[in-house]
Amino acid sequence: MQMRVRVRMRMRRQMRSRWRNLILVARGLALVGGLAAGPVRAQSQSADVGKILGSYAKAEGGGGKLGKVVTLRLDGTVTEINGKAPANVSDVKAAGGGGAAANAAARGSGDGSSGSAGPGASAATYTFETKLPNRYYSEMLAGDKGWIEAFNGKSAWRENARGEIGTLVGPEGLQMEAAARFYNTRLLNPKKNRLVVTYVGNAQVRGRDAVELEVTSPAGAKRQVFFDAQTHLIVKETALVGGVQQEIVYDDYRAVDGVQVPYQIALRRGADDFKIVVNRAAINERVGERTFDFPKKAQVVLPDLKELFLKIDGNQKAIDKMKENYAGTKVETTFEYEGNGKPKPPEVKESTFFYLDGTEVSTLVKKDGKVLSEEEQKKEQARVLKEIEMLQKEAEKKEKKDEKAEEKGKDPEGDEEVSMETFLRACQFVNPRRERFRGADVLVFDFEPNVEFKPHTLMEKIITKLGGVIWIDEKALDVARLDAFFVGDVKIAGGLLANVEKGTRIILEQEFVNNEVWLPTYQEVHVDVKFLMVKGIRADESTRYSDYQKFNVNAIQTIGKPKGVEDAPASKPADTPKPQ
Repeated sequence: MQMRVRVRMRMRRQMRSRWRNLILVARGLALVGGLAAGPVRAQSQSADVGKILGSYAKAEGGGGKLGKVVTLRLDGTVTEINGKAPANVSDVKAAGGGGAAANAAARGSGDGSSGSAGPGASAATYTFETKLPNRYYSEMLAGDKGWIEAFNGKSAWRENARGEIGTLVGPEGLQMEAAARFYNTRLLNPKKNRLVVTYVGNAQVRGRDAVELEVTSPAGAKRQVFFDAQTHLIVKETALVGGVQQEIVYDDYRAVDGVQVPYQIALRRGADDFKIVVNRAAINERVGERTFDFPKKAQVVLPDLKELFLKIDGNQKAIDKMKENYAGTKVETTFEYEGNGKPKPPEVKESTFFYLDGTEVSTLVKKDGKVLSEEEQKKEQARVLKEIEMLQKEAEKKEKKDEKAEEKGKDPEGDEEVSMETFLRACQFVNPRRERFRGADVLVFDFEPNVEFKPHTLMEKIITKLGGVIWIDEKALDVARLDAFFVGDVKIAGGLLANVEKGTRIILEQEFVNNEVWLPTYQEVHVDVKFLMVKGIRADESTRYSDYQKFNVNAIQTIGKPKGVEDAPASKPADTPKPQ
């Protein structure tokens, strides 16, 4: 599709400076607003699904009341763990217990967490909290069976029973985000909330008739939801949450401020079974943001970000030069979606690639598992040679422009549409922590819009809609991972031309190769755009990079043989400046 190709080319050419990815993500995603519209996106719900969800909303207390639920908190006691009564706090302390249970109890004394255990109380307590638009917190204090996990609107994290805390990435993080979306939307208006709900069929839950629906998040995380055939309330859910299989059975519903809430919960998590009695339920009680944030005990002092980004930017030319010593293989998988939200058969492309002036140059080898014909290879070779020629001309043009700017005493990057300073003022950087990623020590922090920043240009408005997480290797001065997404809709021409929808995102991951340079390993793009207030397109693309080998960019003629990187000469690369 023309839209996908153009957006992809722009994104790849904009990868030359890693700190700029935060800005370029917004620019690349926003470009779809000016492209040709795709197929009509009219996610239709079957009559059965609409009726089931309507009956559920009515049984819960009505759509009006559900729509006014901003926060929900459940405090419960665990009465059984794997068929046995849990120990009390004093027993856990005497046995040297700690981890999530002890830490949550400590946080409950005043730093904003929901820990509820106290001296002489049951060591097994359960707390569940949600807050619009997408905050989620689940806490089980049960000795070596406990955990705490949350999604704060930008990143997902977990603390295990040993007190180890870490950010969840990949499918685990997306599953946590999907749980936050599910519990906060309460299945009201699935289309608006970008949830695909499909009818599965009739089922039995604890001997009672039920109806099963499947709920799929924008990132593809699935949840099975079962509704009682008589009460129409949710009686069971199953899903992967943070990489752990969970099954929850609800019972003993009672009205709380006009909304039905379960007071008995049977939770199977992995191989463990928990029986929970809810002691207290509260709706629209004040819940602070710090409840969902990364625990303060694991946070660090954030360094001077302007200075750090300047160092990363200054180091980029050396990194780009070093990348030219490598070639590899990549596989791109693209899904487009039918009007009902179901994915079409994927398109799979396999290519070899190398870098030129920091830009990825790819040669298509296979399409949908089939090797290109001789004629297709010739056309591909001609296309790549043309692209190389264009990149070389662009580099020469930019070099001359930078020289003139320096002669006049101006910053060569001063005409950037969005400067680094603008980005630093438009966003807030929170929850700094140090973690391990791909075997390296990295600085991790969340970023979110700065509500006090007043945008004046279109790009500034787009920046103020960005949120996400960034992983930085301070030693190598490069970005190891980036997860950026729109926290709200971005309207082009007031929405008349296009509306880039909330949740549109890009994920970039790299690995430290040969102990000298970070190179891409994975890229994921989710695009959801509505054109002219009616038509739209939704597409997901993932790219996996592998088989990195030394490559001499001077041997560009080898791109005419797209049979794998082994065809490229493995000559010793020329001396290049080492990253700081």
